[in-house]
Amino acid sequence: MRQYKKRALRNKSAKSALHTYTRKVRQSVEEKKLDEARKALPLAIKVINKTAQKGIIHWKKGARLQSRLVKKVNALAQAAKPENIVKSES
Repeated sequence: MRQYKKRALRNKSAKSALHTYTRKVRQSVEEKKLDEARKALPLAIKVINKTAQKGIIHWKKGARLQSRLVKKVNALAQAAKPENIVKSES
């Protein structure tokens, strides 16, 4: 198998995982499930950082995705209680 095909498969798998984890956070926020969103957020951040570190996505895109997810979870936490705000891990 050609090397570019192997790399394309690996990149596709990593991007798929990235979309899956970010989707879990977004769905939890949309369904207003703060506990689920809080559990899914660190996992999503870990996958975002890993894909950015490997060069599959640009590091600034990773930072942007991470920022937007944290902002959504914080907005949900703020709506529930002001003391529930999460700080970004990066």
